Amino acid sequence: MSRFPVAHASGETWRECVSHCAARLGRPGGGLGFVYFTDSLAPHATLIVEALREQTGVSDWIGTVGMGIVASGTEYMDKPALAAMVADLSSDQYQVFSGRARLEAGAPAHFGVIHADPSTPDIAELIADMSTKVASGFLVGGISSSRVRAVQVANDVISGGLSGAVLAASVGVSTRLTQGCAPLPGRYRVTGCEANLIHTLDGRPALEVLMEAIGGAYNGDLRRAAQYIHVGLPVAGSDRGDYLVRNLVGIDTSSGLIAIGDLVEPGSALMFCKRDAESARRDLRRILGELREEAPARVRGALYYSCIGRGEHLFGSRGAELGIVKEALGELALVGFFCNGEISHDRLYGYTGVLTLFH
Repeated sequence: MSRFPVAHASGETWRECVSHCAARLGRPGGGLGFVYFTDSLAPHATLIVEALREQTGVSDWIGTVGMGIVASGTEYMDKPALAAMVADLSSDQYQVFSGRARLEAGAPAHFGVIHADPSTPDIAELIADMSTKVASGFLVGGISSSRVRAVQVANDVISGGLSGAVLAASVGVSTRLTQGCAPLPGRYRVTGCEANLIHTLDGRPALEVLMEAIGGAYNGDLRRAAQYIHVGLPVAGSDRGDYLVRNLVGIDTSSGLIAIGDLVEPGSALMFCKRDAESARRDLRRILGELREEAPARVRGALYYSCIGRGEHLFGSRGAELGIVKEALGELALVGFFCNGEISHDRLYGYTGVLTLFH
């Protein structure tokens, strides 16, 4: 079982990027191709896919655009760049789908790799529904990020909705989610709310509880605190303590309420968390250790989907996040991108990284 062919390159033009990558990929002839490109190349997406298809002999491609893309130990931002990998799978081990090409009855649907358009309404509900269409219930992927047009690749170049590929149970995968935040002490119950406005927690003004949770940090500067402090919504039934991170989007000092970037209901649980580089590094190393123990010694390829707010913004320098992955798992055939939201299992997350290994 050999490592998947992989290539990544930057260049002045899309042709240069494709040419470098195609030369490294060779002519696998078949399999499922994954392609990610920075947003300066988005206007040329159709030409990129056509050229990859012609130069590699690989017909089936999925992928999307990112404000940044990743490869093993490498991050590309603010320049034309392309990363591609070809999974050595037979045609009965996967099926590509999109709004133009629905899943066929009896498709080999055990696990899904999906991409989504950020402008799609009810995207979290669509992800949850899609997870019911794969036997494991497990999806991985990300929401396209782009300063220009957001496009996806699912053989065709498309916009809107979900697309990707479902994989058969015979395709060996291991996957983990890493959080970019660390929970602060305390867990609270929402006792008064309306839509995304939280009036009271455990019967007390929500802002009062928030200020107590962060203590003397930020010297009472609520505007600064809101840049680092977020709300964590625990995932019911998770045996790993997963939680959904949502932004603080408003604070009303006169009424003591807070507003968050999601809807809440009375009785739901809530905690506060802090975006912290050291916590992010520690949690990333934790999941890498788990994957190292779970996956066979020979990893054939990998996909990594990381929040656009991570990377150099969180880890301090460009390539540091991928450097930690490389340090733990060695030189991997790895591709991925920086997302507008990350998909793991049946949910849409934020500020996370989702790493999937093929073996």
